[in-house]
Amino acid sequence: MPYEHILVAVDLTEECDPVMHRAQKLAASSGAKLSVVHIVEPMAMAFGGDVPMDLSMLQQQQFDQARERLDKFAGKYPALTADQRHLAYGQPRQEIHRLAGEQNCDLIIVGSHGRHGLALLLGSTANDVLHGAPCDVLAVRLKKPE
Repeated sequence: MPYEHILVAVDLTEECDPVMHRAQKLAASSGAKLSVVHIVEPMAMAFGGDVPMDLSMLQQQQFDQARERLDKFAGKYPALTADQRHLAYGQPRQEIHRLAGEQNCDLIIVGSHGRHGLALLLGSTANDVLHGAPCDVLAVRLKKPE
């Protein structure tokens, strides 16, 4: 069965472009709708949840900057309309799963560095998304910078 709605999770770095190109090819070959999502993680997560100050203004600035970066990224892909761009706040795995379910996506595409050793033990977004996803997940292997 061909896919009908593909959700591409991006971190808005240059490494996203190969992931997006793969997603576009897959969407074109199956006639699927293509959507993109970027997740802004709460700053408190970086500090283990215990932050002795109010980070709400910094968090809002981070969210606003992410919106600008997402719009700039999507500008490279004119077929992505405003309703196909999503910006969410929270834990990446949970938000990607939530959006995929809400949007009736049947495929999630993420980039993967294919880490080994300690990095593998600590986990990755691609690995997190795979577990518990409401649909198929495709991890696109990212090449290491030369």
